Amino acid sequence: MPRRRRSNNDKAKLTTRQYLSALLRVGATTYRAAPLAVIVQVFGSLVSAILPLVTTYFAAATTTSLADAYAGQPDAGRQAITYVVITAVLGVAMTAWRSLENYLSQAMRYRIEAAMTDRMYEHFLRLDFWRYDDKTTVDLYDKARKFGQFFPYIFERLSSLVTAVISMFAGIVALALVSGWLSLIALVAIIPGLAIQLKLSRLQTKHWNNNIEARRVVNWIEWGIMQPDKIAELRLYGLVRHLLDLRLVMRDKDEKARIEFERSYIWKRLGTDVLEAGAEVVALLWVTLQIIARQQPIGQFIYVQQVVSRALGGASSLVGAISSLDEDIANLFDYQVFMELPEAESSGGEIASVPQVVRVDDVSFRYPQQEQRVLRNISLSIERGQHIAIVGENGAGKSTLVKIITGLYQPTTGSIMLDDQPLRAFDIASWHRLLGVLGQEFVRYDFADARHNITYGDTSQPEDEARLARAITTAEAGFLHKLPRGLANYVDQWMEDDKGNKGQDLSGGQWQRVALARNFYRDAPIIILDEPTSAIDALAESRIFKHLFAMQDKTIITISHRLTTVEKADVVYMLQDGELIEQGTAQELIARRGAFYRMFESQIK
Repeated sequence: MPRRRRSNNDKAKLTTRQYLSALLRVGATTYRAAPLAVIVQVFGSLVSAILPLVTTYFAAATTTSLADAYAGQPDAGRQAITYVVITAVLGVAMTAWRSLENYLSQAMRYRIEAAMTDRMYEHFLRLDFWRYDDKTTVDLYDKARKFGQFFPYIFERLSSLVTAVISMFAGIVALALVSGWLSLIALVAIIPGLAIQLKLSRLQTKHWNNNIEARRVVNWIEWGIMQPDKIAELRLYGLVRHLLDLRLVMRDKDEKARIEFERSYIWKRLGTDVLEAGAEVVALLWVTLQIIARQQPIGQFIYVQQVVSRALGGASSLVGAISSLDEDIANLFDYQVFMELPEAESSGGEIASVPQVVRVDDVSFRYPQQEQRVLRNISLSIERGQHIAIVGENGAGKSTLVKIITGLYQPTTGSIMLDDQPLRAFDIASWHRLLGVLGQEFVRYDFADARHNITYGDTSQPEDEARLARAITTAEAGFLHKLPRGLANYVDQWMEDDKGNKGQDLSGGQWQRVALARNFYRDAPIIILDEPTSAIDALAESRIFKHLFAMQDKTIITISHRLTTVEKADVVYMLQDGELIEQGTAQELIARRGAFYRMFESQIK
């Protein structure tokens, strides 16, 4: 059994070491995906932090030279022109660099996102099947998926953090070149603001983690009430107003609390703002007095004003960068945990031929993290070419048994035997190649046309027109040929082809026939159907199963609540509360007047 992972609400605060380790991991991952872009980004951080200070220096020097020229000093005018040219060149260089950096950032984001998400999707599809029913795993995947999509931006935020740090310290150092006291005053003014902003940031991050469920409710409502296939029920049941009100409650729970944090810190933030403004005023008064006393050149005013602003602005940007990185770094750990989940083992040999007997040998099963068994000591045999039916009330364990037979779940005890070998001894992919399975929740490939919705049943070889025609006939899906463009027609109204021809929606029963046709196109030797005709009329169902049971070379396992389907089976297995309680032909079970008879009594009469 997997150990329960702590939720976001239980997350411990990351240590400084973990935080730095995570930042290094971001850099290393990004470098492996796009090394040149990383080098350029790091260089760009230095340029973005230093170049404005250099520009400020020459702008200040220009002002001083202009004042000297105005005072009549020789060569001062020529020097001012030189400084203006240098300042202009630096401005052009900065503009050109930003254009290049923007292109490289886009290229880097594409390559990194592709590398992260491709690896993540492949890993997700290799997990043990039980994890797809596990909330902890699915929540973890959801966070990892979002993180993978936004990972490229995290490195940009990291780059912004580096730029902010360099800007702040470069500004303080630049002030120290003018006056050590000014540098110290600026540093003292920066520290309280940094501390308060960081504390507020951590509180907001904690609030974000604690209100994930509220945001999920809001997101579902905002998405669900705008879906055409859901709006009918919502309006008929009068749920629209209720859901909108619930959305407001959940939104206020999230947003209002966050605003309360801001309100509780408003006076502290105002105090730090006043302290920083005071430091800037002190610096400007000092340099003004120095200029009046002719201790500093006139251009030094611009220099000091710009450098102080850069230092204070760098501190503010640093807090913003750290604030945005906090949640990203926490999600990085979620991503790593997800990527470290063990993948399903599949190291057995290939199945050489279709097994003559599939045997369920004393199988019991309970879902991970649950104590109650869903199946208890089930034993039955399915011979090649045999047609069997599995029946029982909802919740009896029928679909779970099918998942175990197909190898999606491993039995808690007992085993599935293929002739005299356990299923776990084989590569599960080779077993799946022998199966054609249609479940209650089949896939609708809305992005594909009618043809591909059928031929996706077997993509291991080129499309076969004869197989396609046979599958359509067997599934009673001839209506597809009557679509405006036949099998080339999209089967979703939101799709249209290159010529602007719109798709056409199918009814529930028509979709079920398309799914059946896909199953028949697969032409697998073992066919498993779980309530395959629940949305199809009785006459069409009868014809479909007449075609189906005429296939003497196929092993057919059917789950159904319709007596007309069940009575065609060679053997019927009756489940109740996870136990096999009756077996035999439909007529034998009816004559016995037991659980089977009581379940189908209304249909028998």
